[in-house]
Amino acid sequence: MIKRNIRLIVAYDGTDFSGWQKQKKERTVQEELEKVLEKIHKHPVMVTGSGRTDAGVHAKAQSANFYTDISNMKADRFVPAMNSLLPKDIRIMNACETSNSFHARFDALSRTYRYFFIVKRQALPMEKRYAVQLWRPLNISLLNDYCRFLSGEFDCTIFATPGDKSKSRYRYIFNALFFAESNKIVFEIRANAFLWKMVRSVAGTLLFYEENGLSPDNFLKIISSGNRALAGPTLPPEGLFLWNVEYH
Repeated sequence: MIKRNIRLIVAYDGTDFSGWQKQKKERTVQEELEKVLEKIHKHPVMVTGSGRTDAGVHAKAQSANFYTDISNMKADRFVPAMNSLLPKDIRIMNACETSNSFHARFDALSRTYRYFFIVKRQALPMEKRYAVQLWRPLNISLLNDYCRFLSGEFDCTIFATPGDKSKSRYRYIFNALFFAESNKIVFEIRANAFLWKMVRSVAGTLLFYEENGLSPDNFLKIISSGNRALAGPTLPPEGLFLWNVEYH
């Protein structure tokens, strides 16, 4: 039987998950999706994601794919079918049939993350899962001067968390930017791929040196050094979202 390849757009509140990737004795997004698909198909189904989000990190539009042998079910019917069985902190936003060669991870051209910050005000109780609380003002202009150097392909060793198993630490960053949106400050970064906890390290490093008033030229020297000891703190996962995944 020829199987059809179904692409999903998945949103989730990552607070109560140990990340995307299936793990022993830990609750993960991939595991929850595969449990539901097994119920629908009556046999195990593997789900491939565009990348691995860390424990506690959210997703607005994680991309994933799986192969189905159910021939009489339209692709878009997987949306209500899966959502009726999934826990409330995961939702399928879209499902469509794609080419059999499509691979959610290897075919991705870029991933975009957004970090949300609440600045100089008390976060509302319902905001605490989705934003990092900062009590000081931010110098957006200086932060964006730093961000100008986060462009193109370069060695991201300074942002590499101990234990990262990547064979290469070179990544291509398309853009990075701070901006105000509604009553929050947003940091957006788009790259072909990221190291483990890299976005949290990048954001923490930017904020650390902005708070200390480092000049942009000296910031460039620091991120070019490859010295992990010069990186700022790795920020907590609250407030970080996988925002979008782009394909051809």
